Amino acid sequence: MTLLTRPGRPRSADMLVLGVEVALLAAAVGVGALLNDRGVRLHADAAPLYATWHPHVGLGSPAALLIAALLVWRGTRWGTGAGWTRLLVVGYLASVLWTLSLALVDGWSAGLTERLTVQAEYLHEVPRVTDVGSLLSGFADRILDFQPDSWSTHTAAHPPGALLLFVGLERIGLGGGTAAGLACVLLGATVSVSVPVTLRALGAEDAARAVWPFLILFPGAVWVGASADGIFAAVVAAGLALLTVGGRSGAVPGGLLLGFALYLSYGFVLVGLLAVTVVLLRARDRLGVLLVAAAAVGTVVAVFTAAGFWWVDGYHLVTRRYYQGWAADRPYGYWVWANLAALLLSAGPVVGPALRRTVAAVSGRPVRATTLRQRLASAGPAVWLPVAAAVAVLAADLSALSKAEVERIWLPFAVWLLVATAHLPVAHRRFWLVVQAGTALAVNHLLWTVS
Repeated sequence: MTLLTRPGRPRSADMLVLGVEVALLAAAVGVGALLNDRGVRLHADAAPLYATWHPHVGLGSPAALLIAALLVWRGTRWGTGAGWTRLLVVGYLASVLWTLSLALVDGWSAGLTERLTVQAEYLHEVPRVTDVGSLLSGFADRILDFQPDSWSTHTAAHPPGALLLFVGLERIGLGGGTAAGLACVLLGATVSVSVPVTLRALGAEDAARAVWPFLILFPGAVWVGASADGIFAAVVAAGLALLTVGGRSGAVPGGLLLGFALYLSYGFVLVGLLAVTVVLLRARDRLGVLLVAAAAVGTVVAVFTAAGFWWVDGYHLVTRRYYQGWAADRPYGYWVWANLAALLLSAGPVVGPALRRTVAAVSGRPVRATTLRQRLASAGPAVWLPVAAAVAVLAADLSALSKAEVERIWLPFAVWLLVATAHLPVAHRRFWLVVQAGTALAVNHLLWTVS
């Protein structure tokens, strides 16, 4: 049976949603080009993506095509038939190769080594950090722009934990652009392990196996390699996975990771939606795990506060810094909907049809249960995790603090949207893997993306 025979085609409702997605993307590209032509300061030459138009091929092109072909051909079969440990190992290695090959389409230097060394990035600030204590106690004083010692763009826009990651790499002898870029790739690829582990621990192994190839051929890998947001996605996913395994003992490291995530991005307060969802989906000891995890998060907050950085002060200052820069020019009326088009290129077009099927799975289910816990248990993690991620994304979008560049900023939520692909019929999954891989390859070869 070939890919194009009728049994492998998605149903008309799925294709209708895909058509809406294509229309949204076309509108975002067209309106973006018109606004740029009229001199409106979108600060995104290839809106809705923060990129420039630059068709090209590179060192990683053949490898990316080969990996995509293998996963399209065998991904679904491997996902359902391989042993669990082998599945996770192969998935991680394949995810590393996919991400690295996409990065190398732009070349070793431009695609990997130099991505994090420009003035706006964290590595620009690493040599200026001589004492971690002083960094934390004086961090908020340097958030606002137009002062001699203000932080560079990405450092100022995030809590100090993001900069500390790269300072830590430098302290252990892994400084420089190459080590930082590879860290983004190697850590970012762990999402292909953390998400399936979470699903399996919540009693949804079939869903974990169905989602597996989609996590590997993740179009967002274009930005995972190499941007710090790839590491952020890995930290969040690992924290959520730990909340599902090991009971209260797993809640301690899980809570610590999620607490640290608050100091990677202010927007990760929205990860709380995913964390609470994960805990409520557990089969037992929900309250105990929630309390232990909350205590671990509180410990991280207490440590940073005692060291001199108060998260709330940083948040208020960063909202002012945000509008000292390009955000003051970028029109909310465009980005509030064009952001969703950018998300389609990062999470992949499969998200729309998969979410449609997720909603259908809930609405078509006879619900006799009356409590929230019973409803959660009835629907399962393949419903509620992508729903929680979608709510988080919509909240971020409406906040007016996510105007553009969301294709990388929302990576930690995009990977959980992909959990909805568990609802796709087996016969249709190869088609959607082609769509996902094609999206990543098209973006990476037609555009010069900027992290």
